[in-house]
Amino acid sequence: MSTAPGTDSPADRADAPRRARHHAQPVLTPDDREQVLSVLRAVYDAEKGWTAEPESQFPAEDLDDSDIAWFMASYDGETVGVMRVLYRLPFELYGKYGFQLVDPSIDVEAFLREHDIAEIGRFAVVTKHRGNVRIATALMSLAVADTIDRGFTHYLTDAFEEDPNSPLGFHRRVLGFEVVATHDVGELNAQGRRITMLLDLRAAFMRMRKEQPWIYRQVTRGWDDSRLDRLLDPDAAAPVEQWPHDVARLP
Repeated sequence: MSTAPGTDSPADRADAPRRARHHAQPVLTPDDREQVLSVLRAVYDAEKGWTAEPESQFPAEDLDDSDIAWFMASYDGETVGVMRVLYRLPFELYGKYGFQLVDPSIDVEAFLREHDIAEIGRFAVVTKHRGNVRIATALMSLAVADTIDRGFTHYLTDAFEEDPNSPLGFHRRVLGFEVVATHDVGELNAQGRRITMLLDLRAAFMRMRKEQPWIYRQVTRGWDDSRLDRLLDPDAAAPVEQWPHDVARLP
């Protein structure tokens, strides 16, 4: 029997000291932004070479934009991971990407415009903490909570297919993202194909609760019942329309 939401299992209680070393928070101040930029400089510039100007990925004015949310995670007080959610999709930018749809019969733009979809991305973790799944779950916990509270139901994201540290496998196997398109051009200076994926949050968390209970407990830790109800109870909010076809296979 799985542990009920909000209830710690014996293993969770034993894990509490290690969990206490992790902390995640929204990015609200210029000092917070500098901490985010330190991670982007280490990962996007020094390690990956994706951008020579990490500041361009997080302009100072983003702090005052209510449609952009950044989150950062720390370990023993050191900022080691970051994540961004866009609540206003950049359709003009998407138009330059040259998407190759997995199913060309789907009107992706119409689907995006007609549903409450946010873009989640700029997920970066410094090298020495990249294998620490608690960094990812701490960031996801805050990001998804914010997304649910704003009334959004889906995530859109990209992952690099050939990057050895790509979260593509984690996104698909653990979180349940579905592949909807590919493209070779994007904002970052990176070679190789980008995989564009869509996540139905309600379906993903219902599946996660059953198949990945430890991940589910970590991500939903601290959430109140009303948020869980809005996410999981089909009668607590308007029904979530599924992606029109099974498009989970890469071309």
